[in-house]
Amino acid sequence: MADLHLLLDGRRLKAQARERRQAMQRVLYEALRDAIAQGRLQAGAVLPSSRDLARDLAMARNGVIHAYEQLAAEGYVQPSRQGTVVAAFSAASSSVWQTRQRDRVASSPSAEVAQRVRQCSRRRTPEDDLRAFMPGMPALDAFPLPTWLRLCDRAARQGSTQDLGYRHAVGEPELRQAIATYLRMARGVRCHADQITVTDGTQHSLALCAQILADVGDTAWIEHPGYGGARTALAQAGLTLQPVTVDAEGIAPPEDWWQSRPPRLIYITPSHQYPLGSVLSLTRRLHLIERARRAGTWILEDDYDGEFRHDGPPLAAMQGQVADAPVVYLGTFSKSMFPALRLGFVVWPEALADRVTGVVGGLVLQGRPFEQRALAAFIDEGHFTRHLRRMRKLYAIRQAALREALQRHWPVPGQILGGQAGMHLVLSLPAADTALAQAAYQRGISPRPLSAYGTGGVEGFNGLVMGYANTHEDHMATRVQTLVSAWRGL
Repeated sequence: MADLHLLLDGRRLKAQARERRQAMQRVLYEALRDAIAQGRLQAGAVLPSSRDLARDLAMARNGVIHAYEQLAAEGYVQPSRQGTVVAAFSAASSSVWQTRQRDRVASSPSAEVAQRVRQCSRRRTPEDDLRAFMPGMPALDAFPLPTWLRLCDRAARQGSTQDLGYRHAVGEPELRQAIATYLRMARGVRCHADQITVTDGTQHSLALCAQILADVGDTAWIEHPGYGGARTALAQAGLTLQPVTVDAEGIAPPEDWWQSRPPRLIYITPSHQYPLGSVLSLTRRLHLIERARRAGTWILEDDYDGEFRHDGPPLAAMQGQVADAPVVYLGTFSKSMFPALRLGFVVWPEALADRVTGVVGGLVLQGRPFEQRALAAFIDEGHFTRHLRRMRKLYAIRQAALREALQRHWPVPGQILGGQAGMHLVLSLPAADTALAQAAYQRGISPRPLSAYGTGGVEGFNGLVMGYANTHEDHMATRVQTLVSAWRGL
């Protein structure tokens, strides 16, 4: 068995086990398996006894026995009178294995992803998302975590084994009722609990809307610039996307498009356009509703952070401004609470509610009853409203600190857009923004380039989308000075 001793070295195998954080028996099994598959151990070769090999490798005999048993179970070796023998399978397969290894990348069907997802890319880490100026990240340091954990613990203790199966496809009844009550009082939404479907967040909500309300090839109007998640969800559903440029009053589709490019869906963020921050004027809201009604179009109203208005009370949702409006209302708790919660909701028009409930049951397998009931209690007991009230005040303070720091330290003329609501501002730039965003990232802060929010429209936008909710007001000036340093280093 000199050949085997050349293949197996106890010190090398132990080093591999430490590096891979694997058990020694696993590393031994893989080394023998690869040697057999590659033909370095020929069919008929007799392996040493488990006792001898364990002694030679300075490892436990049970580990060798386990490796041999695994190889036998997979057909690489077989028992015989002589001992453990390499199976004849290896001789026939070694050349095939080597060919496959050589051509694996070129021939594998997984070497390229599907075309519909090739534009998807998100390589940011959780640590990146917590950096200063990351858009969409709420003030996690100000969330009442002890209260939330207490409610989660109570919900879990009150659970039963019945809660461990698949749950209501449209969400837990307690949460749907709590959401409906809150929306009627705080956002002016016309709804009841039977119209609500709980989802895993806005992108999941959009995917459901696209699947349920449109067919492959239908046209969807989307804001330009706009939310990349909406573009991804609608495109993956096979819809044809038509970007509509946003101005100071929100989305402004040309009138003739209703005939030449009729939409089945229109995705908008009317209370606080993402990312430019404009508010869709009342005139445009009413006109859009009327034109959509006449065209048989559904409006998808994404109210992602409408609660955080800084110059007055929150604006009423577009959905509730006209009775029986053809508006599907989307909400999320990722901004009002925290992103890891992964809970959002859809409010379907009343005329659709009954039909949608059955359809959703065929598309969604719901779970997480304890988190949903904890959230219902968080809302019903008033913690949610109190938290929003505190965050409105805090975000107003942090936005003012960011504006002051930009006015004091930013070295070039630039218009600041948005600010009436939400958790971010846009700093317009006279030149390309991608390089500056990358340079800022290298210095430990994460503003996003405005150009990255383009949805395919002709008009170009350059600037930085700067979240301020997750950056303490006392650190704002220092972070802006870091951004200035990145600008000067280009």
